[in-house]
Amino acid sequence: MDKIVSYKDVIDQLSDGMTIGVGGWGARRKPMSLIREICQSDIKDLTVVSYGGPDVGLLCAHKKVKKLIFGFVSLDMIPLESHFRQARQKNEIEVMELDEGMVLLLQHSKSRPNALQQ
Repeated sequence: MDKIVSYKDVIDQLSDGMTIGVGGWGARRKPMSLIREICQSDIKDLTVVSYGGPDVGLLCAHKKVKKLIFGFVSLDMIPLESHFRQARQKNEIEVMELDEGMVLLLQHSKSRPNALQQ
């Protein structure tokens, strides 16, 4: 069974207003090539759940984010991702800042709906 999916196939499954979770931690292990494809698409008004880094910055810079649920948004050496900061200061996005552990539980509960009930 071939589990490889093209970026086009992934983008075709996304729609305006959808909630997406982005893996990785801060600036590390982010699916940046997929994030760039989302930025080049017509998709908008996303709710994004992420331990933010350059993924959040690019999505904010391309006006793809309606709401961001996050534990932090950092580029490690640069304490706050600049596109995110600008979008937040201009009130261009809704934000829900959570403790890092709560973000992890949220991501697990959305990916496995019965996980917290076991």
